[in-house]
Amino acid sequence: MPTTLPRPFALLAELTYRCPLKCPYCSNPLQLARYKHELDTDTWKRVLTEAAALGVVQVHFSGGEPVVRPDLAALVATARKLDLYSNLSTGATLTDGPRLDELKSAGLDSLQISLLDINARSNDWLAGTPSFEKKRLAVELAREREFPVTLNVVLHRHNLDHLETIINLAVDWEVDKVELAHVQYTGWAFRNRAALLPRRSQVEHAAQVVAAAREQLAGQLEILHVLPDYFQEFPKACLQGWGRVFLTVAPDGAVLPCQTAREITGLDFPNVQHKSLHDIWFTDPVFERFRGTDWLPEPCQSCDRREIDFGGCRCQAFLVTGDAATTDPVCKLSPHHDLIDTALTEASQAPTNLEYRVFGMAPETKSESH
Repeated sequence: MPTTLPRPFALLAELTYRCPLKCPYCSNPLQLARYKHELDTDTWKRVLTEAAALGVVQVHFSGGEPVVRPDLAALVATARKLDLYSNLSTGATLTDGPRLDELKSAGLDSLQISLLDINARSNDWLAGTPSFEKKRLAVELAREREFPVTLNVVLHRHNLDHLETIINLAVDWEVDKVELAHVQYTGWAFRNRAALLPRRSQVEHAAQVVAAAREQLAGQLEILHVLPDYFQEFPKACLQGWGRVFLTVAPDGAVLPCQTAREITGLDFPNVQHKSLHDIWFTDPVFERFRGTDWLPEPCQSCDRREIDFGGCRCQAFLVTGDAATTDPVCKLSPHHDLIDTALTEASQAPTNLEYRVFGMAPETKSESH
């Protein structure tokens, strides 16, 4: 067994790509119809067991909308037996009282509920379907059951000017934490990039709003603000580095270093139906491909930030330049940084029409055991 490689800390369990929402920045693959078949219950239980043995301590049940899975509580209960901290990331349109009671009894530790904007009109426009009131009620029901609740708001051109009101809404709804994460331009967000990219003045004002709110609400509300890559001098370490801390298991069983890794064509992703998580993590070529720093190109290889950002996001590099092995173009030192400047210029002149995510709620699952 290799001893020098890091072990994963967290597992993102994408149980399904089915979802009643149509968010135009969804991180799910564009070709959703290719991934209709989902792992059955027993396979997911084996995945959780292998993840715990590998060193994982947190599991994030996500999708799509994971609540559509009738075996969700059984999977949460398995995570609890394995002493895994479990979090549910949900759009909350299907999260009623009885469902929350079931998940509470199964041992779910926390909830992350998405919100798209400050009221029903703008939230429901972005979601492509009525959902604001369902989200508000889900937060209320979760708080009644003493779940820790994080309100997750993806930020972009259409809601960034509402940030102060969004934070006030989080206070009114009495959530524990609000996560304000600017769009990462992959998946559907990359397709809608020109209509989602904000103006620099919006980003700068948002940073001021967050700073003031953190000072005013210290001890009352935890505020996490994830800055937008396209407006930074240097890239982030994508999930703390490719194949270092996180792994994702997709609905069809594909194992990915990050949830959008299928954006990179030409990579052959392993599947839990054919290999164990242990073998995948330690020996699969996909996980080895961009792990660490030996593979880094210049100027990354000579940069004193190479152990900080590991060259940035591989998906972003691929989508913008066509080469997953090049320096993330958001870096000011990248030879392709002009492509980011061009994207920002084009976005400032672009219409705001959005292309919504497709693939709804039809169950396309294999048989499930309970």
